[in-house]
Amino acid sequence: MSSPMPEQAAPARYRKGVNTTCFKWLGAGLVSVLLLLVVAAVLLWYFLSSRCLSGLSCNGGGHCISASQWCDGVIDCPGAQDEAQCLRLYGPQFILQAYTGASGSWRPVCSSGWDGRFGTAACGLIGYDRETYVTSEEVGFYDADGYMQLIYGSDPDLILQQNLVSSESCPANLVVSLRCIDCGTRVPPARIVGGEVSTKGAWPWQVSLWAGFTHMCGGSIITPYWIVTAAHCLETFNDPSDWTVYAGRLDQYDMFSATGSSVSRLISHAYDSSSQTNDVALMKLSRPLKMSDVVKPVCLPNAGMDFVAPRTCWTSGWGAIREMGPSSQFLRDAEVPLIDRSLCNSSLVYDGAIAGTMVCAGYLEGGVDSCQGDSGGPLVTEEASVWWLVGDTSWGFGCARPNKPGVYGNMPAFLGWIYEQMQNYR
Repeated sequence: MSSPMPEQAAPARYRKGVNTTCFKWLGAGLVSVLLLLVVAAVLLWYFLSSRCLSGLSCNGGGHCISASQWCDGVIDCPGAQDEAQCLRLYGPQFILQAYTGASGSWRPVCSSGWDGRFGTAACGLIGYDRETYVTSEEVGFYDADGYMQLIYGSDPDLILQQNLVSSESCPANLVVSLRCIDCGTRVPPARIVGGEVSTKGAWPWQVSLWAGFTHMCGGSIITPYWIVTAAHCLETFNDPSDWTVYAGRLDQYDMFSATGSSVSRLISHAYDSSSQTNDVALMKLSRPLKMSDVVKPVCLPNAGMDFVAPRTCWTSGWGAIREMGPSSQFLRDAEVPLIDRSLCNSSLVYDGAIAGTMVCAGYLEGGVDSCQGDSGGPLVTEEASVWWLVGDTSWGFGCARPNKPGVYGNMPAFLGWIYEQMQNYR
C-alpha cells in the first residue's frame, strides 16, 4: 500500500486591488469550455457513426443493418458476419435450431423435406468439416414460438437460411437432430478409480501438448483438426512451431519415440492473466488426426446445456501427482463434482474470484484435484450416453488443498467463440 501524500501548503492570498490576472483566467476559462464542447461533439459523432442506434452492427467499419436482416439468407455485411452464426445445436438431443432476425429468436428446424444434403450443408455452416457429418434424424420437440421450415424444392447448395421460412406448426412436431461429428463415445474402460492410472481408450479425446521435448499441458480433441486447451499455456510458447500434439497414448515415455502432430495455428481467447478470465485457446493441427478407438473427439456442449452442481465430472492429465511434485509418467484421472459458483466465491474459498467464464470442481475437504501439468486438459461429464466437455483445466491455489478446489474454463460460455474460429480458419 502506498504511503499517504503529505498535505500541500495553502496557496498565498492575493493582495487587494485590481488583479489583471482575473481577466486572463476568464479568457482561459472560455477557451477551456469551447475545447470541451468540441471534444464532446467529436465523441458524440464517433458514437453515432460507429454504433447502431437501431439494428445490428457489422464487425468493423460501423456498417449497420436492420435486425430483421440478420440471418435472412442475404449477405449484407462486408464480411458476411450477418449470415455467419445462424445455426446451432441445442440440448443433449442435438436439435438443429436456426436464428430468425424477424422475431429475434432461435427456432427448431422441422424435419419435413430434410435429408443428408441439407445436414452436410448445415454442419459446414456451423463450423465443422463436411467430411465429419454423421446423420440427421427426426425427434419429437414442441416449440411454442414456432419452427423453421424448408421451402419445397429447396437447393442445398444455397445458403441454408435462404431455404428456411418461419412456420407456426411442424408435422407431428418432428424436428431435425443433427450429428456433425461422431463425438463423446469411448470404449468402456475395464476399471476407473479416481486419482488412479487411466485405462487405454478411457479418455480418447485427451492429448498431451509438448513444447520442445517436454509435456507442458493437456488438451481435448473436438474435431480431427482442432484441439481445445487453456490460453495460459500459450503465453510463453506462442508460436505454432513450438508445439507437438500426441494423441492416443497413455505413457509419456512412449511419446519420446513417437511421431506427434504439428500445429499450424494458435488462437487464444481474450485471456486476462490478472483475473484469469477467458482461459481458453484453440490449436489447429497441420493434418487431421486419424480417428480410432483410442483417438476420438469429445462433444462440445450444445446451447442450453449449462452444467451446474451437483454433477459428477472427471478430470484427467499427466500433471504432478502432488503439489510441487513430479509429473506423472502415465495418464491419470479423478472424479470431481462440480461446486456451486456462489459457494466457490465465498470468503473461505476463492472470495469472489470465480467469474462467469469459470467453473469449480473438486472437494472442499481437499485430497483430489488437478495439478501442475494438467492445465488445458478436459473436465468432462456424461449425459444421455454422451461425454461432454464441461471445461478446461485453468487454475487453483496449490493442489488438492482444503477449500481450494480446481478452477476450469466454463466451456458453454465459449461456444460462440469456438465456432467462430472454426468457421474463420477452415
